[in-house]
Formats: sequence, structure tokens, C-alpha cells
Amino acid sequence: MDRASTLGELRKSGYVVRPVKDELRENLIARLRRKEALFPGIIGYDQTVVPALVNAILARHDIILLGLRGQAKTRIVRQLHTLLDDYVPVIKGSEINDNPFAPVSKFAVDLVQEMGDKTPIEWMHRSRRYGEKLATPDVTIADLIGDIDPIKAAAQRLHYAHEGAIHFGIIPRTNRGIFAINELPDLQPRIQVGLFNILEEKDIQIRGFNIRIPMDIMLVFTANPEDYTNRGSIITPLKDRIDSQIMTHYPRSLDDAIRITEQEAHVARNGKEIRIPQFFKEIVEQVAFEARKSEFVDQKSGVSARLTISAMENLISNAERRAIITGDPVVIPRLCDLPHVLPGLTGKIELVFEGEQEGSVKVSRALVGKAVRETFKRYFPDPLRKPPRQKQEQAGNRGAEDAEYSKILSWFEGGNVVEVADDMPAAAYKRELEKVRGLREFVNRSMPDLESQYELPIVMEFVLDGLHQNSKIAKDEIDHVTAYKDMLGSIFPANARMHEED
Repeated sequence: MDRASTLGELRKSGYVVRPVKDELRENLIARLRRKEALFPGIIGYDQTVVPALVNAILARHDIILLGLRGQAKTRIVRQLHTLLDDYVPVIKGSEINDNPFAPVSKFAVDLVQEMGDKTPIEWMHRSRRYGEKLATPDVTIADLIGDIDPIKAAAQRLHYAHEGAIHFGIIPRTNRGIFAINELPDLQPRIQVGLFNILEEKDIQIRGFNIRIPMDIMLVFTANPEDYTNRGSIITPLKDRIDSQIMTHYPRSLDDAIRITEQEAHVARNGKEIRIPQFFKEIVEQVAFEARKSEFVDQKSGVSARLTISAMENLISNAERRAIITGDPVVIPRLCDLPHVLPGLTGKIELVFEGEQEGSVKVSRALVGKAVRETFKRYFPDPLRKPPRQKQEQAGNRGAEDAEYSKILSWFEGGNVVEVADDMPAAAYKRELEKVRGLREFVNRSMPDLESQYELPIVMEFVLDGLHQNSKIAKDEIDHVTAYKDMLGSIFPANARMHEED
């Protein structure tokens, strides 16, 4: 498609320049009518955040996304420019992307006066119409808005009040586009004041000189509510000028959380087949759900979605390491791999005082244990639930709550122990678990549709770990070797030995 290269050609083409918020609004309406995805890769917000964003754009609002860390605020903001036109015309050489039909900078105004319809035009892609700045305490008004450049003034022999002496900041340079400020509360209050004119009067003013330059721009902010008290605050007049405040949130279902991790985590590994059982995906996500309600975790700080992404990557990496060492053809995680997710957890949860007393590693281990227990209950009978009377009678002298697992528990009560390590070859790992009487039969009965022979021993260990998390058997972890054994025998080893001697 041939595009106009001069102002005269642009006039003849009948091109109409739209204000940026009208452009966003009309392109959004077109997408909605075509039923296209508005924000690809944003999961779990279809009924909450996305409708609020759509309403704000339709209303031509400036926006702030408010939410805890790891809630995709920045990712959403960085997709807004996809609602802009592919290309728009600007006066060539303009620092602030002047509208050819209504230039506002001195450079552009003088050029149009001098060259008229021969004024050169260039076409700017929408990716260049998005600007972003991370708010930090050292950000100045000159960075955002601009300042008088004494070197430019001296070189061109201009007085400081002359428009030609202005050095434009990052916001004017994003004129006719979208500008985002991340972590707004970190911006010093006196700098926040400098945004008043852009939000309300839609212009900028440089220092104390009588120069006002109208801006065509959409401003978007992100903020963490915890930062209001820890690092700074958004001053009230600025909040009043931001049209829409949209609250983000963490995934509200395991399915959404799993989809996010599947999308973001580096799981594919060269040269190896990767298999991740569904219950393993649920365990990893359940860790975050448990952390978000734990009394040891600072809930005001939040638990980022990056926690589960890092945990899954560490989990698969340990399974990959094992496959490389043992030569196993399939990379598949085991329950004994779970301690290796701790490096992905300990640095991503903020603890309250009681949690600090316990220590981040201990708290993280407890969260993983709770995640295993909750996931176990979704797949197998609850070991603590009282069974129907018929099964209770079949269980004989055992406790009623143990009826489903009577053979397995009886085997451990006989003093037997299972030891699995995270570096065992698949064949040895399977043989060790099949020693447990009744375990394989229980798994086949409970999950008859296992996809492969590799998943069977994984599920068998899952059953043992679930029984441990429900205090039915004991577990020791020493040097990456996990031993499952009888609960009472581990508490009273001397009595157990005496019983064996008798």
C-alpha cells in the first residue's frame, strides 16, 4: 500500500487523524464485533478485569491497574498498543510525533509554515507509540516532562524561554500514543504533581515559562496497594484525576492457575520426552493457593504467580537431571523431587513474624506438604474419613478410617520400609515401590486409566506421600533419599524392635 510522503499527498488522500483515545475506542469496538481475543495470554480475567478494561477504553479513560505482585498488570498494559492503528502519519523529524494537520511543537509549526504541502511525512508503527517508565525515587520532572536544554539554547543562540530550547521528556515523546508508569507510588509526591496537567488539561508546561504544549496521550499506571504504606503513596489529587481504577487478582481456580504456568514455564527440554501427570500440575498450583491463606505468609505482600512457574521449572529440571544421569528415555517428575522446588519458593514469599521464627525453608516445606494432602484428597479416598459400615466390617480390627488402605498400612506395620531416591533409574524405582503389598492393586483400582508404565510408580509414591501427609505412615528425608515406614515404629523404635524379637 502506497502511503503519502508529504503533507499535500496526505490531504489529497482524505486521511483523518483521530485522537488516540478515539482510535483505541473504535478499534476496540471493531474487535468486539469480530469476537477477537482482546488480550491474548491473559488468563482468568475474562469475567473481571477484561470487562472493566473494555469499559474504561470505551469511556476514553486514563487507567490505573491496582493489584499485588505477579497479577499480570504490566503484561496487560504492554498489550494496549495493539488496539492502536498499525501506522499513523507524523511530521518527519518531530520529537513529539506531531499531527501533520495540527502541529504543536515549534519545529513542526516552523517546518509546515516553510514547506507547506511539501512538508515530509513519515509513518509510525504502533509499537513505537507505546512508552513505559518504572517509577523510582530518583525520577525527575525533566525525565518525564522535559526541561530547558542550556546547550541547545547556546548552540542556537536562543533565550531560555524559547520553545526551541526545550528538551522533551519521555511523556511528550510518546505524544499520540500510550504512556505507562509502573509502580506509581514510588514516584515522589512533587513529581506526581507534575502529572496533573497531562491528566486534566491535556498539556505540559516546562518550568516556569509561559509555554503550554497540548498532548494527545493515554496514561496508564500500575500500583501495588502494599506500596502505599511501605514505600510511598499516590497523592489524593492524582488519584482523583485518574478516571478508572481496576483491581487485578490472582487465579481463582486451579484450572486457570495451571494454564498460566503451562503458558509461562520453561518445560520443554531438548532431546527428551516430557510427561507431567495432571496431579503434579495441581500440587504445584496448590502450593500457591495454600500460601495465599497461610498464617505464616504476609498476605498484604501477595504470592506471585511466578512462584509456581519457578517451582514447575525446578521440578522438571530435577527430573531432567535424573534422566540424563540414568539414561531414562522419559522425563517425568516424582514425589521425591518435590524438595527441589524449594529454591523457587523461599525467595518469593514474604513471611510475617511467626513465619520468620519458623524459617522460610520450614514454611515452604509445610506448604508443599499441605498441597500434596489437598491434591491427594481429590484423587483418592480421604484416609481420615469414616467409611461405610460394610467396608468397616471388611477392615476387621483395623481402624475404620484406614479401611481403604488396610493392606498397605499392614505391610508397613510389619516393620517394612520403602526407600526411593531422586536419582534412581525408573526400573529400580518401580521395583522398590512394588514391594508394598496392595499398593499397585490400590492404584490400578483407583486410577485404572494411567497413560503409561512410567506413571504407575509415580502414582504409587503419590499414595504413600498422601498417607504420610495424613499421618498414616512416617517419612524420613536424608540426602535426597526418602524412606516411608510405619508411624508407630518410627516413634517407638525400641518397642518395635522388642516386638520383632518376641
